[in-house]
Amino acid sequence: MRGATKNRLIRALPVVAATLLLVACATHAPQFEERGAALPESPGRDVGLHQQAEWRTAVDELLKTPPGGDAWQPFLLPGKRFAAFELAKQPAGAALSVIADGSVSILRKRFDKALPDVDRIAFSWKVDGLPGDARLGEAGKDDAPVRILLSFDGDRSKWTGRNHRMSEMSRLLTGEELPYATLMYVWANHDAPETVIVNARTDRIRKVVVESGAKQVGHWRDYQRNIRADFVRAFGEEPGPLRAVAIMTDTDNTQSSLRAWYGRMTLTAR
Repeated sequence: MRGATKNRLIRALPVVAATLLLVACATHAPQFEERGAALPESPGRDVGLHQQAEWRTAVDELLKTPPGGDAWQPFLLPGKRFAAFELAKQPAGAALSVIADGSVSILRKRFDKALPDVDRIAFSWKVDGLPGDARLGEAGKDDAPVRILLSFDGDRSKWTGRNHRMSEMSRLLTGEELPYATLMYVWANHDAPETVIVNARTDRIRKVVVESGAKQVGHWRDYQRNIRADFVRAFGEEPGPLRAVAIMTDTDNTQSSLRAWYGRMTLTAR
């Protein structure tokens, strides 16, 4: 790769990273996920715990999906701090906890054979604060204390040239193309519940606000969503097969500190 081209890609990394959250190429794991001990770690957070048998068993029991697919794995973005998802006991039962501090934490499961008929998802979460001055529709302020992400296949011939270029940059930087479409469920600082927010950098990521503001901070919140209905409302078309699901807490843009908990999640297919 020529020096000028490489430099352009490096400068574009923050843009690409924002759209990389759920890339789901079944045959290629991210290069920074394969390095084992070389994975970057945030102070006090042990990435290696995600490989422990006890942790894996507990997560599989907590985050239930249809059969098949890879194990739940951390997805690390180059240049971003990562805080690990730790097992935690809560009055309502088992949970995963993450302490964010200007970091991006993603835990992802990919399906080797895409799920053609995903139906509903039930999930719960709790936070002890919101990222300061975060705005989900603005580039550079797009932080959320908790997210559920769903990545879908689809007809890429419908993409704009911009989205094709971003997907190619993603492939060059990480070995993975962008997913056709990513639907997120988010807790927003300001936007009203049921608002659909289009990502500022690509229209292939759209967010459905399910919680907003600080009123419910410190309380467990439970949700049940019709995935197909939400996808159609967000994208104006039927969803394709599901390739990946993830949970995500990010405070890197606002450099905020907070703690988030993820309770039981159940993803079902028809």
